[in-house]
Amino acid sequence: MGDQFIEDILNKLQNGEITREKALLKLKKQPFEDIGFAKIDHHRKLRQGYPEVIYGAGKTVEQIIEIISVMINNQEKVILITRIGQEVADQIREKYQIQYDPMSRIGIIGAFQSNRGHGSIVVVSGGTSDMPVAEEAAITAEAFGNHVIRLYDVGVAGLHRLLAHLDEIMSAKVIIAVAGMEGAIASVVGGLVDCPVIAVPTSVGYGASFNGLAALLSMLNSCASGVCVVNIDNGFGAGYTASMINQR
Repeated sequence: MGDQFIEDILNKLQNGEITREKALLKLKKQPFEDIGFAKIDHHRKLRQGYPEVIYGAGKTVEQIIEIISVMINNQEKVILITRIGQEVADQIREKYQIQYDPMSRIGIIGAFQSNRGHGSIVVVSGGTSDMPVAEEAAITAEAFGNHVIRLYDVGVAGLHRLLAHLDEIMSAKVIIAVAGMEGAIASVVGGLVDCPVIAVPTSVGYGASFNGLAALLSMLNSCASGVCVVNIDNGFGAGYTASMINQR
């Protein structure tokens, strides 16, 4: 999108030729910057409230760095790169200041957004082994300006651990329930609260868990109302959706 295009819209808006709503719609429709191997969606923040996030898996370090450069030149204040390893983060750090969390495998360039949420997002995990996915959800939500409370290793094998945190759970605006094995914690939490519960099945578990398929099916079949489900190990998707709910 060129400067002349924006100037024309602003002039028409100033002269009363178009309404504010129509001007905003025209801006929202301007799509992307084509850099050959990728098309950077600069207007995603305008359309959806959040900038484009870089999915790092499968990309070369050079590709990630070039995408970061284009986004910074477009005045993006916070850039998330998901699913990258320590080695990739170290190579990015040679050019840009990056915060890297090895647990969630998320890299962040820039500062977290200021708190824009209307309440707390509570991230609950069944076991310690679910923490990488839970942290991906939590850090994503924090980066987009939400207050996050973490309650880890509170699964149904010891339900008293979860019940010891009823105040935090029942005052949440959104809950993200992360679990592998049989994924039962989503139904338990869903039966306690009056807010949406986003269930995240993980690939944690023994053979018959089928790399998260058992937890996925269990969560999809939850008898608790208000439970929705994202894909296996999709902590990012859960954190993003929880942020959208918390900021409406």
